[in-house]
Amino acid sequence: MMQIRCLFSTLTLFVVLSPAFAQTRDSFLQPAGPIADAQRTELLQILGWTMIAIIPVFLLVPLILWHYRYRNTSARYTPEWDRSRMLEVLMWGVPVIIVCILSAQLVRTTHDLDPYRPIASDTPELRVQVIGLDWKWLFIYPDHNIATVNALTIPVDTPVAFELTTDTVMQSFLISSLAGQIYTMPGMQTQLHVIATETGTFQGENTQFNGIGFTDQKFDTTVLSNSDFSAWLAQVQAADLSLTEERYATLAAPSTGAQAKAALASTSGPDGVVYFASVPDGMFESVLHRYMHGNEIPASAQPGTAAYQPNALEEPDQ
Repeated sequence: MMQIRCLFSTLTLFVVLSPAFAQTRDSFLQPAGPIADAQRTELLQILGWTMIAIIPVFLLVPLILWHYRYRNTSARYTPEWDRSRMLEVLMWGVPVIIVCILSAQLVRTTHDLDPYRPIASDTPELRVQVIGLDWKWLFIYPDHNIATVNALTIPVDTPVAFELTTDTVMQSFLISSLAGQIYTMPGMQTQLHVIATETGTFQGENTQFNGIGFTDQKFDTTVLSNSDFSAWLAQVQAADLSLTEERYATLAAPSTGAQAKAALASTSGPDGVVYFASVPDGMFESVLHRYMHGNEIPASAQPGTAAYQPNALEEPDQ
């Protein structure tokens, strides 16, 4: 059974690496930055080391079955034979060496790819605050005083520092072509650092099931040149809406990006995307700290619940 599972995993990887699959550009197997590239390298190295133990099994099992088949009367069958020093060394020594190598490699890459570690660069990093909602993502650019829903735009060759939380259930933030996933939870801030080394559009998503709108909680990550990014900032700053507390309360209700855009009567941005020309100071911190006062928050004030009411969304009494 173990050999069958390994074979299935190997075949799956070959399919994923095929040219037809590569057209999607939504996987770390087609990286757009050094972090995803390091993750792909790690996977291929693990696959290579494990093949040292797996390939001999695939080759020797059918050969042994063929050699000791019922009609092969010349096969030397020795039921009293029970030990071989060389076989013992090969069967146990090689896997132990492989496990030791993979363990050392895992420790090294775990530290190298720490999502909390800032990326060294001569270019100042771009800060983006991320709030997970049902079933959409709110991106706040605090240094530019703008926000977007279901659209993340960043400049190429610029480190991006994400601060993440959620105003509903736990979610998992993932842009496969740039970096690995990071969890978001209410009342907790997590961090993720990425950098894109090529322009293009790459899919981001929530990979943690969170209800009927789960499959729609995807967004495009657009990587632009510096000049195009400046033009995009000007476009958002000229949007028809500002993100107020009242509009955030409407946005926080369970809905897809398209439904939220309709509810807010927004005309700026592509379909399913909302642009906000300005954001109140400290909105991300306000959402984060609502769950840190030590008081129970009623269901009517918790986005994502069936009892949620937008007019009840306020911080509890101190």
